[in-house]
Amino acid sequence: MADPLRRFLPYGLEELPEVLSSPREAPREALSQGLQTYLRRLGAPEESLAAAQRLAHPKSRAIVTGQQAGLLTGPAYTFYKAHTALRLAAQHHRLERPVVPVFWVASQDHDVAEISRVDLLDFEERVHHLTLNLPPARPAGRIPFAPYVESVCGLLGRFGGRPEVRARLCQTMLGPWSYSEVFARMLLEFLGPQGLVVFDPMAPELAPLFAPALERELADPLASSEAINRTAQAMKRAGLEPTLGRGKAATNLFLEGQDGLRRLLRFRSGRFDDGVKTYTLADLKAILAQDPARLTPAAGLRPVLQDTVLPTAGFVVGPSELRYVAELGEVYTLHGLTPPAVVGRMRATVVEPPIARILQKYGLDPWAFQDDPEGAFKDVLASQDERVEAIEEHLERIQAELERIQALLPDPSLARSKRRAQVRIAHELERLKRKILDSAIRQENTIGAQFARLQRHLAPGAPQERAYPFPMYLLKHGELALQKLTELPPTGRHLISL
Repeated sequence: MADPLRRFLPYGLEELPEVLSSPREAPREALSQGLQTYLRRLGAPEESLAAAQRLAHPKSRAIVTGQQAGLLTGPAYTFYKAHTALRLAAQHHRLERPVVPVFWVASQDHDVAEISRVDLLDFEERVHHLTLNLPPARPAGRIPFAPYVESVCGLLGRFGGRPEVRARLCQTMLGPWSYSEVFARMLLEFLGPQGLVVFDPMAPELAPLFAPALERELADPLASSEAINRTAQAMKRAGLEPTLGRGKAATNLFLEGQDGLRRLLRFRSGRFDDGVKTYTLADLKAILAQDPARLTPAAGLRPVLQDTVLPTAGFVVGPSELRYVAELGEVYTLHGLTPPAVVGRMRATVVEPPIARILQKYGLDPWAFQDDPEGAFKDVLASQDERVEAIEEHLERIQAELERIQALLPDPSLARSKRRAQVRIAHELERLKRKILDSAIRQENTIGAQFARLQRHLAPGAPQERAYPFPMYLLKHGELALQKLTELPPTGRHLISL
C-alpha cells in the first residue's frame, strides 16, 4: 500500500503476526454460542460449526472479510475475499490460539440496486441477465427471498451447466429465508466445508451482541462523525482523497422505521430524528432492547462495530475499501479498540480454454487487457497493418528489381518477350497484393471477433471479477473451479486456468 495511506493504516499483512500475538477482549462465549445457533438454523456443514465453536477459546482470533448479499453471491471477488480469509486463517492457526475465518454478510445494507442483478455467460457465449424488482430502501436481511426463487432458478435452467450444481444452488433458496440468508447459505454450501464461518449481524441470534457498542454511540452520537471528518482533513493534507465524510448533525447510525425503510439518524438539540420522526435517547434505547437489528451502523462505523464483537486480527478488503477503512482509526479509539491488520484481498481472473488460446495467439496479458481492452485491440491491429506494409514494400522491391533486369536486356529481339514477362509479372504482383489485402481484411475481422470474445469473458463493462459470480464457473466446470481457487495463495494476483 502507498506510504501516505500507510500512515492511516498502521497494520498490514506484514504486521498480522504481531497483531495476532496481542491480547484482545471480545464476548467470545456469547459470540460462539450465537454463531453456532445461527449456523445450525442455516444448515451449515460441520466444518463451519466446528470453526464457530473454536471462537469460544479465550485466545481465539478472527480473520474477517465481508460483502453485500449479492444475487448468486454477487461478483466473483466475493469468493476471492473469502479465500483470502480462509488461507490466512489456516496459515496462522494454532491449537493454543485458534484463528477463524469469518465472512460478514452486509445484511443491513439497503442499497438494493447493487444486489438485485446478475449476468451469466454460458458456453455458447450468450449472456443471461436477470434483475429482480426488490423493494427499495430495505435492508437485505428484511427482504424475503421466496418471491424470487422461480425467477432465479429459471435463469439457472436457461443457463444450463452442471445439473448437480444447479440443484445445489436452487436448494439453498428453498425455505423461509431472507435475501441475506440465501446469500449466506450459498457461501456455506461451497465454502463452509473449508471452515468458513458466516456472520449476519441482523440474525436474531447475533444482533443483541452489538447492543453495548450501539449504546456507546448513542451516548455521544456525533463523536464518531467528528472523528471521521478530522481524519478526512488529515488525509487531504497528506495528498489523499478521503471517501467518507459526515454532514452536519449526521450520526453514524441508521434506524429501520416501522414502515421497514432504513433512514440515517441525525442529532440536533439533544434529540434524534430520521427525517420522518423525532426520538429521544430513551426511545432509541427501548428500540435497541426490543429489536436490536433495527439500529444499524453506517459505513463509518460498520467495521468498528464488527470488531467490538469479533476478536478480529485481520480485516480483508478490496482495493476500493482501503481508503474508507483508513478513515476509521479515531473511531476505533473511541470504542477502545486497536485497529486490525488491513489486508488486500486476492485478485483473480478465470481463463477458460478458448480464451487462453486467443491470449496466447496475440501474446496478450489478461490483466493488461482488462485494464484497457480498446488499447490492446488497437495495438494488435497496428501490428497487423505493419505486417501488410512490410509485405507491400517487399513487392515494390521485386517490381524495381524486375525493371533493373529489363534494363540489362538491350537485345531488340527480346523486346516482345520482355514485354510479355513484364505484363505477366506485374499482373501476378497486383493479384498477390489484392490477396494480401483480402487476407488482411479477413484477419482484421477475425481479430475483431476474437477481441469481442475476450471482452465478453474478461472485461464485460468491468473487470471479470467484478462482473460475473463465481458460481457461474462452478456451473460450467464443477468442483474443478473451486479446487483451482483453493490451491492459490491468499493474496496477490492470480490466474485460474480451467
